[in-house]
Amino acid sequence: MRIPKDATLLRVFVGEQARHDGKPLFETIVREARHANLAGATVLRGPLGYGHSSRLHSAKILALSEDLPMVIEIVDSPEKIEAFLPILDVMMGDKGLITLERIQVLRYGPNPSS
Repeated sequence: MRIPKDATLLRVFVGEQARHDGKPLFETIVREARHANLAGATVLRGPLGYGHSSRLHSAKILALSEDLPMVIEIVDSPEKIEAFLPILDVMMGDKGLITLERIQVLRYGPNPSS
């Protein structure tokens, strides 16, 4: 699969406990991105963060938070990301934060000239 040099980074911020149809939302998003043939997705688990509620979520043992911040990053062409947004909107409901960023892809997979 090839993606253009000028691409879009879709970043989704949700809590670890957020659900869609009874499954973890972050997992559902990645599976739907794969089903939509997007170039790639990565989930990052944050040790500390807060959102619109200003409630602090921490991985510190004494805090015992089970709702740590999760960030899903998805990269592909602007057109494919735009087509995915309505699907994402349904999954997200009133949860989380979604951002878009224009990026330049410097490398994706093996170098075709080697």
